[in-house]
Amino acid sequence: MSAPLDDWLNPTVQAALVAATVAVGGWVYNGRQNRRLATQLRTERVDDIQRAVLAEIRAHVVALENQQLSPGEQSDLTQRVRQGGYIPALPTEANDRIFRAITAEVHLLPARVIDPVVIYYRLLAIMSSLAGDLRLMAVQDPARAADMFEDYLSLTDETLYSGRYAMVILSARLDGGDEAVDALLDEAVNEEAAQIAAGLPQELEELRARLNRRSSDRSDL
Repeated sequence: MSAPLDDWLNPTVQAALVAATVAVGGWVYNGRQNRRLATQLRTERVDDIQRAVLAEIRAHVVALENQQLSPGEQSDLTQRVRQGGYIPALPTEANDRIFRAITAEVHLLPARVIDPVVIYYRLLAIMSSLAGDLRLMAVQDPARAADMFEDYLSLTDETLYSGRYAMVILSARLDGGDEAVDALLDEAVNEEAAQIAAGLPQELEELRARLNRRSSDRSDL
């Protein structure tokens, strides 16, 4: 009867152990390679999505900038709508073809990018819907249409600001990753805090002056 150790030293058993070890090692290596490749492909896909969305937003932001009206022009057009018989030529297309094409993949975008992008396209959709409603209302109720037109102009400004903000965030993310976005946001917060701090003494002084005037007025009674 052979000893157990002799069984392990048997060439056939040793060959089987070597083959099993090589197979397991191959599985581990291939698994790591596959995960690394999947991560690389995902990163490339996310970057491609961000670049495409950035290009679409940039194109529409430029269009909005070119369509900006002066306060006088806004007032004149609003008055024409209110008088009736005038239907403003407003675009009803949302200019969101790329975004709609990647809607199912939006969740792949970095967390710092999703909110600015989604907010911008949401405002864009509201603008498109309001433009369609406004054109119908201009015929039915010019006064109401004029109010809607004022809302549309305000919404245009908000959408333009939102688009610019989304462009800044996307550009920072593509250039330097999440760290660049964090640094950008921290800088913005610090600038806003500095502006508040700079204006606060004057605001407090004005408030103190108003309170003093009120106290003086009461003492004269």
